[in-house]
Amino acid sequence: MIVRCWGARGSIAVSGKEFNKYGGDTTCIEVVSNAGDIIVIDAGTGIRALGNKLLRENARKINLLLTHAHWDHLSGFPFFKPIYKKETEIRIFGPQPTQDSLKSIISKTMTSPYFPIELEDINAQISFLGMGHNNYSIGSVKISTIPLSHPNQGVGYRLEEDGKSFVFLTDNELTFHHPIGLIYDAYVKFAKGADLMFHDAEYSREEYKETAGWGHSVYLDTLNLALDAGVKALGLFHHNQDRTDIEVDRIEEECKKIVAEKGSRMKCFAVAAGMEIKL
Repeated sequence: MIVRCWGARGSIAVSGKEFNKYGGDTTCIEVVSNAGDIIVIDAGTGIRALGNKLLRENARKINLLLTHAHWDHLSGFPFFKPIYKKETEIRIFGPQPTQDSLKSIISKTMTSPYFPIELEDINAQISFLGMGHNNYSIGSVKISTIPLSHPNQGVGYRLEEDGKSFVFLTDNELTFHHPIGLIYDAYVKFAKGADLMFHDAEYSREEYKETAGWGHSVYLDTLNLALDAGVKALGLFHHNQDRTDIEVDRIEEECKKIVAEKGSRMKCFAVAAGMEIKL
C-alpha cells in the first residue's frame, strides 16, 4: 500500500513562499493498493494535480472516499480532469446519512452561477455509494469507518491490506463532543496499532481557547491519541491556513521531543504535499 499526500492544508488553500515546504493545497490523499487499485480520500484543491497525474498514467478506474461535505474537502472536484473523460469510471463513497445525498453534495460544487459546467454535463461514469458508517472493501483493501467529532458530521477511515494499516482522521475534535461524534477512547480503539495515522492537528493550546467547538484538534491532543493507540507513525495533518513552514517545523520538533521523552519509538512528522509513504 502506498500513501501519497496531495494536500494537507485546512480550511482554505493558501500560497506564498512561507508555505512552500508543506504546501498550500487542501485535503487530498491518494492510496494505491498492492494490486493497483486507486483510492482517493477527499477532493480538496490537491486533487487537481493528482488528476493530472492520473491522466498521464491513463488511469480508468478511481475510487473516491469523502470524509464530509465542507468546502475545503470538495472544492477541487470540478478541476479533477478525469471527470471529463468518458473512459473514466469513478465510484464515490461517503458518510451516509448526511445532511444531503452524495450526488447532491458533489453537484453543488458545479452549480450555476458559481461554475460554468454542471455535474450532468461531464463525461465520466460516476456512481454514488453512500456506505455510511459500515465496513466494506475495495479490491484487497479492507475499509473500516468511524464517525468524526465535527460540525455537520463526517467519517474517518482505516484502510488495511496485507497486514498493514493506514488511519485517516482529519477534522476530528478530540476534546469536544459533536453530534454523532464519539468519545476519546473510541478513537484510541479505532487507531490501535496502526502502521500510519494522519490526524487533524490544527490548533495550539492558545488558539483553541478561541476555537473550541469548531471541529479541529490541538496538536498535543493528537499526539496523545497516537501514543495511547500505539500507532507506529503519526502524521500531523490539516495545517492551519496561517501556519507558516517555520511554525509547522516548530510543532513537529516539539512533538518529536515529547515522543522521545516518553521513551516511545513512534515516528512523528508533519504531513507535506508531495510526501509518499510505502507500507
